[in-house]
Amino acid sequence: MNNNANKIKSSQNHLLIGLTGGIGSGKSTVATLFEQHGTRIIDTDEISRSLTSAGGKAIPRILGVFGADFIDSAGALNRSKMREFVFANSTAKAKLEAILHPLILEQAKQATSTPSTAPYTFVVIPLLFESQSYRDWLHWTLVVDCAEKIQLARTMQRNGVDKALVESIMAQQISRSQRLALADDIIRNDGDLPSLSAQVDLLHVRYLNKANGSD
Repeated sequence: MNNNANKIKSSQNHLLIGLTGGIGSGKSTVATLFEQHGTRIIDTDEISRSLTSAGGKAIPRILGVFGADFIDSAGALNRSKMREFVFANSTAKAKLEAILHPLILEQAKQATSTPSTAPYTFVVIPLLFESQSYRDWLHWTLVVDCAEKIQLARTMQRNGVDKALVESIMAQQISRSQRLALADDIIRNDGDLPSLSAQVDLLHVRYLNKANGSD
């Protein structure tokens, strides 16, 4: 979003920063560290879970497109079954994204329009660069990056899934090199928590300056 940098300086709008990174890179940890500085965090994964929970806005359309087999007994999306299905079927994945992505964007925009005392807002978007929908809305982007072998290990441990599934998910995301080339800022998350916190502290000062129009 480099072409929007001047807009940040001249606009009175609340500063919106897209936070992204590959699976297992540590986006949630980075978001939590920024939140400790008083930053507002809007997580599109949380929005997606709300949309696909029992009574969620996306459930009727998912039911109509994919059928009752993908809805659990509580009336929510059967996430594990859908995950396995869409990662083996690109057409199904596109259909699911066509249902969810517009609804997620709509609710994210509603959330950011709510008045806040936070100096700036992070919108956590795992597929930020894969989607064209967010690019003209956000002012800046921050990528959380780590080695791919670390992504694999973290995701396998966190989600209890095998290596092949994680590799399949990673293969359907934008490549690490492409993601880094598109980033306005990068946080490295190959080290320990103190190192990560130090990077967050430095960027927080920078973003405060941006929010005040002094950077």
